[in-house]
Amino acid sequence: MSSLLEPFAPWAEIVPNSGQMTVDDLARLPQGTWQYELLYGRLVRMPLSGGEASKIALCLGGRLLIFVEEHGLGAVTGADGGYDLGPAGFPDTELGPDVGFVRAEHVPPRHSPEYSKAWPVAPDLAVEVASPNQFRPEMSAKAQLYLAAGTRLVWVIWPRYQQVDIWRPGNIAPSRTCTIADLLGGEDVVPGFTYPVSALFA
Repeated sequence: MSSLLEPFAPWAEIVPNSGQMTVDDLARLPQGTWQYELLYGRLVRMPLSGGEASKIALCLGGRLLIFVEEHGLGAVTGADGGYDLGPAGFPDTELGPDVGFVRAEHVPPRHSPEYSKAWPVAPDLAVEVASPNQFRPEMSAKAQLYLAAGTRLVWVIWPRYQQVDIWRPGNIAPSRTCTIADLLGGEDVVPGFTYPVSALFA
């Protein structure tokens, strides 16, 4: 197991007595008061997002969706969209970013069995909105896990600091931290997309 994952899933809590699970097992879990992810077959959980985090993700995801659809770039998923990272070398691992973007060539065919399940790809862009009980060391571990699986751009949004950490492959720290004076940019992943950081916290 990669040292990126030590301590185990620091952004979440291991579910007691859950045993070893697969991505298919995760899909059968009932909805409740937790959000679940899977890391090497271990079930981890986080509380549902608060109103602020949910609003930030929905507003950003909505703008991103409109842009992506207008330009035919691919697909955007919300907080309940899972990504199966098994094909990327992380067996029995599924993450659910608050917003995900997948370029068109990576989206499973609409009528394939994979389309209705957790998509077996890493999102090209993953957006995580940090909760009040999450801090930079654990969210850095999660960002690096996305990047190791093939994600090309990660935005970690910090409501309490009104900042956004930008992560790119090969970095062990954010390549940049944006403040409310800056624009988020899709760079070469979502070319032409921009969004004011100040709008996230309006």
